[in-house]
Amino acid sequence: MSSDLVIVYHRQPYEEVEENGKTVLRENKSPNGIVPTLKSFFGKVEHGAWVAWKLADDANNPGWDRQIEVEDSFGSYSVSRLPLTQKQVHEFYHVTSKEAFWPILHSFKDRYNYDPVDWPNFREVNWRFAEAAAAEAAQGALVWVHDYNLWLVPGYLRQMRPDVKIAFFHHTPFPAPDMFNVLPWRKEIVESLMACDSVGFHIPRYATNFAAVVQSLMDVEITKRDKVPDDLIAEGTALTERKVPAILGGLNRDVHLSVAPVGVDVDYIQTRARVDATAQRAEELLRDLGDRKLILSVGRTDYTKGGIEQLQSFERILEDHPEFRGKVQLMHVSVSANRGMAAYGEIQSAIEEAAGRINGRFGSLDWQPITLVSRAIPFKDLVAYYRAAAIAWITPLADGMNLVAKEFIASRVDGDGVLVLSEFAGAAVELEAAVATNPFSNRSMDVAICQALDMSEPERLDRMASMQRAVRQYDLSSWGRSVENLLPHNQKSAA
Repeated sequence: MSSDLVIVYHRQPYEEVEENGKTVLRENKSPNGIVPTLKSFFGKVEHGAWVAWKLADDANNPGWDRQIEVEDSFGSYSVSRLPLTQKQVHEFYHVTSKEAFWPILHSFKDRYNYDPVDWPNFREVNWRFAEAAAAEAAQGALVWVHDYNLWLVPGYLRQMRPDVKIAFFHHTPFPAPDMFNVLPWRKEIVESLMACDSVGFHIPRYATNFAAVVQSLMDVEITKRDKVPDDLIAEGTALTERKVPAILGGLNRDVHLSVAPVGVDVDYIQTRARVDATAQRAEELLRDLGDRKLILSVGRTDYTKGGIEQLQSFERILEDHPEFRGKVQLMHVSVSANRGMAAYGEIQSAIEEAAGRINGRFGSLDWQPITLVSRAIPFKDLVAYYRAAAIAWITPLADGMNLVAKEFIASRVDGDGVLVLSEFAGAAVELEAAVATNPFSNRSMDVAICQALDMSEPERLDRMASMQRAVRQYDLSSWGRSVENLLPHNQKSAA
């Protein structure tokens, strides 16, 4: 059955688990995430499909069905599973996407590694995603492609199916031309994205950078600019824009640039924060802390996340402010997302070394300054830590959005707590009431955390109320609505 909406994403829309020797499909553990939000769109059309990859020993004979029908709480939909070998996945995702694209997207030119890239393999994988989407799409369907590892899909798909509408969303930052154009495949990537009807970004700055990249490589005009809404302007912060390109007059079509910050499911998080078990766990944590303040830092082990710089700031604070010794506790959660990659192993080792040094310098029998956690914390437990923390310290060097900051705000059903946030996180343009800091400046980092520790209760409550309004306005459902106008006219909701 052909589909009115085809979502193309590298992840499958469920978790595969073994039960009694059989593979069982389970819905994702956390309803607060991108995958459930994307699946919710299947309820707006007659039939939907999802295209993802699945690991296979033999891509030609995977030993499982390439297409299945799934029925879960979101309804019935098709899943096309592309068999990729371990070697293909490694070259397509871990090498090309993570060693070449990722550092450039986050403006870490010194981390860029071009030499091992197998570009023909990247093209082949993207072609196969496009083929699967073309086979699934009904006449005039919307194909919604997600993230940079599928950059070439729109161009291939447009060749195969000129009738469909194509939307693309970037879940990362998008850099300026002098950074993006380091990529030797820049023209091929941009030409593919210009085959879209809509290209989406978290914040205006990324859309502005994309338009500049396109104009550096192609003869196109910005035919429409929009004023940036006041609620996406955080005065004086690094990523703020006043106007944003809205339409690029392409060679074959107008390409709309959409700005839609990804949010969180506020209602779900607040419900989780209010359950008795969460409240009791938060109270236990507070009792254990006594008169100490908990500073919570949560992120992946990645050079973009600024974990080492944050620990260095904490060390300076303890050195320069003896009054904080024994009075603050930093819980630093740094979870490896790409085990086996040398760059991330180096970062993890450096974080562990810094934490050990700081605990050795300042710790005592009854107080260790840092608790280092290197494993993922279940979301229900994480919400309790959000509730118990006096401060969330989120200071990436570059980040497309940062949902941890928004989760912390949504979790604070008591209306208290302070967010210290890097001005280089996309979320900073929404969260003007956060304590903004520049993670490239030692002084800015140190002053921000001291300001947060010394903040009065009235100021904390005022700032949190403002941030909670912002997180509610740009929640997960508002992000999803950014492409509703591209859905085919035969929507269920219009029937």
